[in-house]
Amino acid sequence: MEKLLLVGALLLFVAVMAGKVAYRFGAPALLLFMGVGMIFGWEFINFQSFEITQVIGMLALCVILFSGGMDTKFSDIRPVLAPGVVLATFGVMLTALLVGLFMWLFSGWVGLTMSLPVALLLASTMASTDSASVFSILRTKKQGLRQNLRPMLELESGSNDPMAYMLTIVMLAVVMHPQDISVGESILRFIVQMVVGAGFGYGIGRLAVWAINNINIKNNASLYIVLLLAFIFFSFSFTSLAWGNGYLAVYITGLVVGNHKITHRSNLATFFDGFTWLAQIVLFLTIGLLVDIHDLLRPEVLILGCAVGTFLMLVARPVAVFVSLAPFREFTTKAKAYISWVGLRGAVPIIFATYPIIEGVEGGNLIFNVVFLVTLISLALQGTTVSGMANWLGLAYEEKERLFKVGVPDDIKSNFSEIEVTEDLMDHGSTLRDIDVPDNTLVVMISRNGEYFVPRGNTEIAVGDRLLVVSDRSEDELQQMYDSLGIKEVMKL
Repeated sequence: MEKLLLVGALLLFVAVMAGKVAYRFGAPALLLFMGVGMIFGWEFINFQSFEITQVIGMLALCVILFSGGMDTKFSDIRPVLAPGVVLATFGVMLTALLVGLFMWLFSGWVGLTMSLPVALLLASTMASTDSASVFSILRTKKQGLRQNLRPMLELESGSNDPMAYMLTIVMLAVVMHPQDISVGESILRFIVQMVVGAGFGYGIGRLAVWAINNINIKNNASLYIVLLLAFIFFSFSFTSLAWGNGYLAVYITGLVVGNHKITHRSNLATFFDGFTWLAQIVLFLTIGLLVDIHDLLRPEVLILGCAVGTFLMLVARPVAVFVSLAPFREFTTKAKAYISWVGLRGAVPIIFATYPIIEGVEGGNLIFNVVFLVTLISLALQGTTVSGMANWLGLAYEEKERLFKVGVPDDIKSNFSEIEVTEDLMDHGSTLRDIDVPDNTLVVMISRNGEYFVPRGNTEIAVGDRLLVVSDRSEDELQQMYDSLGIKEVMKL
């Protein structure tokens, strides 16, 4: 046991250092986490348990999806809700169909004949974008995206796993027991899974909000974290047992919790930020340990993996995006091209690719290795160019980092916001008392050149100063005040 803990600690340490290197050189940290696992698995650790990997993947994805939903503001995704849902359902189905047909035709052309059901099974496992990869890369990059692209991509990646999961399960049944498959039954099952998953996710999310706000355990605030963790796994397991989609339920539960007032929000957010990183590190390390590098270098894996990866990135994903978003005129051609490029594959396709092996599908190992290679290609090519592609397409803008790291409890009704001093703000003078602010509104701190200080009424202000403002006014009244003062950028805390 001591040796196991020592190896685990070393893996985590090396993974964190790899993440630091990845941030410095602009590479996806998750790719290096997986690389660390592959190196240790190749040289030191013999780990070949697909069942354990599947369990770890399920637990980690629950945390990742919940945290992603909790960090997503519904006000941000509301404008892109319809296109996001279409892309997460119809887009995934179209991607799987195109990749499956290509795989079937290409495998026969190069002499690696693969049946159409098996080709569609392989395509189904990699049809969805990966929430862990998308959340990690988009939120690590200090870069804003125009046309609501960030909430659009996060909504799609957080909600399209259920569709890929359903397609994988259906195609697995087609391959293993074709005589028992009914198209009508499969469609009905999908509808039930989605409706039950969404309904239970919302209901459990509201129950979690009520419990956190009404169960008085303030004498030991850390137990709120334990309580919320219990709701996460309850949401997944109870929904799955009720014939719903647990992954969708967990994401919606997080979305509900994150968009309601809850006690100790700051502590909960800090914990889940770190815990989500831990889940991602453990998940990608485990996946890296599972793969055999010699299998990846087999000719059939290299041929199929490179061909499918190229087709998926350059043909299937763009076609699925442009067709799915055709009815939505708010997205420009450049925006659709960027959405097409940020179709990152990651842990989810690899976890889904373990199902054929566990079920004993002929060629299951080939499916797993091809999916793994496609994921490596996606993370290496697409993951490293997320920022560059946004700049090249003219969709990026500099996102200012919040300077005042203030954790405001939800039971405090005052509004905290951060603004930057502009020329318009100083029209009536250069001291703090010259700013025309309403009653019950105060500037409580100023940041200037990396230094912070509490101001007085006669404090001189300068263009570029950042002000921490607290007000008992409503958000609408506060926004009207900022508009009248010529403040265009307001960061709410």
